[in-house]
Amino acid sequence: MLNVSNLKIAVIGLGYVGLPLAVEFGKKIPVVGFDIHHKRVDELKSGQDHTLEVSPQQLSESKQLSFSADLEDLKQCNFFIVTVPTPVDEANRPDLTPLKKASASLGQVIKKGDVVVYESTVYPGATEEVCIPVLEQVSGLKFNQDFFAGYSPERINPGDKVNTLTKIKKITSGSTPEVAEFVDQVYLSIITAGTHKASSIKVAEAAKVIENTQRDINIALVNELSVIFDRLNIDTLDVLEAAGSKWNFLPFRPGLVGGHCIGVDPYYLTHKAEEVGYNPQVILAGRRINDDMSRYVAHSTIKRMIQNGIDVTTATVGVLGVTFKENCPDIRNSKIADVINEFKQWNVNVVVCDPWADAEEVKHEYGIELGMVNAENQVDSLVVAVGHNEFRNMTATQLREYVRGDKPVLADVKSLFDRGQLTAEGFTVFRL
Repeated sequence: MLNVSNLKIAVIGLGYVGLPLAVEFGKKIPVVGFDIHHKRVDELKSGQDHTLEVSPQQLSESKQLSFSADLEDLKQCNFFIVTVPTPVDEANRPDLTPLKKASASLGQVIKKGDVVVYESTVYPGATEEVCIPVLEQVSGLKFNQDFFAGYSPERINPGDKVNTLTKIKKITSGSTPEVAEFVDQVYLSIITAGTHKASSIKVAEAAKVIENTQRDINIALVNELSVIFDRLNIDTLDVLEAAGSKWNFLPFRPGLVGGHCIGVDPYYLTHKAEEVGYNPQVILAGRRINDDMSRYVAHSTIKRMIQNGIDVTTATVGVLGVTFKENCPDIRNSKIADVINEFKQWNVNVVVCDPWADAEEVKHEYGIELGMVNAENQVDSLVVAVGHNEFRNMTATQLREYVRGDKPVLADVKSLFDRGQLTAEGFTVFRL
């Protein structure tokens, strides 16, 4: 059995989750950071991280960390952590392809006594029902006899420089009580916030998937309230601030639910629920509401433009922000792209501006060309979609310089600005 003194870790997948993990372990333990994308490996070897999760200084401080795209370099390791994406397909069904491929690759390199820990978000049972059989088949080794497994769900919050990896309590688990304790001790070596050792791998998997399901449902509630209040001509933020004066009112805000977790994880849970014969009601209702909010934002903006006499077929709308959250270059599952596509369905010309997003990545992922919106490149109406500091710090007067015409519409998706000041500048304001 392994012990911490002879540990050699491999982190499989060097994205928003894997890289910070590899960097922290690499400060204390020999680590190989592995990724199938040679461009990503070369970038990290040069001391740069385009996701901005890890600084060049942090990379340089991880003295025992190396990077590789060669499976041969993993054969020296004995503790493997899998942090590959787990998206959904176009029908919102779990896509475990990256997880299966990673498991097949590891099956070629694991040895007797090795431990494989999964961090990717999955439905309860996926580690033992999907991943382990692949490891056994490829390696020829026997689970819980020759090799062991664990599950420790990621809790990375992209772009958050306060609640970072070591400061977030970590759930751990293992395939035997002894392995569970060992996995827990490995993570405790870097997680200053401490750990919670779950009673089983399935419990750890379920805990992760309901964390974001709970947030999804709460956001869906306030999104639905926002739609109702708009029809009643009541400002949603005013209502939430009033209700928030009660000590136990939960401070959720309406918004577009994108990203790699909240908008995806509930589908993993509902998929498994349907497999065991239960048709989820509340979870899927929340998903339908949140998935419809992009269309609602576009339609609400267009409706106000038409009411203001703006010809939408010849108008240009400026969209400020395309990443799924503020002050972060992450564009995964961005619902802003859905807003833009909805505008295009109405033949509205759209100019998208985002100082954080990588233009090449946005073009590749969504077919959207990034442009410029400013006083020299005016538009007919604005959608401030993401709360980047560059937008948040703008005044109503500055925003007015971005638009032409007497009655422009401003959709303030994140409620960043003072409604009265926007109105004083001549905007017709819509916000969730």
